[in-house]
Amino acid sequence: MAITNPELASPSAQTSRSALREGWKQLRTPLIYLLPALIIMLVVTFYPLAFQVWMSFTDYGVIKEEGKQTLNPFGPNGTTPPNYRPAQYVGFKNYLDIITNNPQFVARLGGNFDFWRLLAFNLWWTFSNVGFHVALGIIIAVLLNVEGLWGRKIYRAIYILPMVLPNIVVATVWRNMFDDQYGSINQLINLIVTPFGFDPVQIRWFNQIQDPIPGIGLPLSYYAMLIANIWLGWPFMTIVATGALQSIPKEMYEAASIDGATGIQQFWRITLPLLRPAMVPAAMVGIVTTFNLFHVIYFMSGGGPLGRTEIMVTQAFKLINVNQLYGVAAAFSVIIALVLIPIFLITNKISRATESYDV
Repeated sequence: MAITNPELASPSAQTSRSALREGWKQLRTPLIYLLPALIIMLVVTFYPLAFQVWMSFTDYGVIKEEGKQTLNPFGPNGTTPPNYRPAQYVGFKNYLDIITNNPQFVARLGGNFDFWRLLAFNLWWTFSNVGFHVALGIIIAVLLNVEGLWGRKIYRAIYILPMVLPNIVVATVWRNMFDDQYGSINQLINLIVTPFGFDPVQIRWFNQIQDPIPGIGLPLSYYAMLIANIWLGWPFMTIVATGALQSIPKEMYEAASIDGATGIQQFWRITLPLLRPAMVPAAMVGIVTTFNLFHVIYFMSGGGPLGRTEIMVTQAFKLINVNQLYGVAAAFSVIIALVLIPIFLITNKISRATESYDV
């Protein structure tokens, strides 16, 4: 007699369905707990990202040549305002205007926009700063790790100060210090040079167009901001390096001393290799942070002189607040992400930061 019941005919299918039901029962509770966080992430993170990508392919913004406009379709009593202008799809025009330095687009921004110069300066600004941060952070951490150093805890507490001060306060203080008339930097220089018979100087740190070092192509304002950002950035690297130094066994240094290794040899053969697993991720965080370091550039030099110290995030900010070209600013932000992703992947590949380290 033939078996007509499919469940009896296919026990493997019944087992599979039973396993699926059991798996769903196990996943149901975790998914319920994760659902509120997922909804918040969708609203706060993923929807704005998707909207920005969509906006980058439109002319979303206020076109001043067309008169007073509004981008809000909801007017009084739920009616559409007569001066409402919906966004129009323009394809890759915003991206092409940016990367090709379209003359009409550049003219709308005041004539000082050059994307490739902007990108080159942003990259140089990032890596030059992070290089100083990492080097100074390691050196200071090693010096403060010397046995028997008096006041070591006090020094470690003091160097955290740049990190706890508000960014706008730091940028404003340094801006005032580099003021050409009343800044303390110029006063300190005059205090040093005038006793030797030199005339008092009045260095225009943020307005001097001529490069201080011929052939390098960096304005004086870059060096002023470099000094300020070095002061701001090395404490984080020092904290990371200090924590990593505490994990290095002292027996390794004792064994190296017995073998006749000098202090410099111990630094290069023991300290630096064992600091690398901690310092490489810290350096990558520093790269992303410095690449998008808005407050130092905006509040100190404002991108001047002539836009030569502008970085991509300050330019995007001006596209929104000065030019009101929201679609172009969205495309600019997407380009920033597209620049940062390969930088992260390349530095990660070179340093092999994500590989496991055998202890």
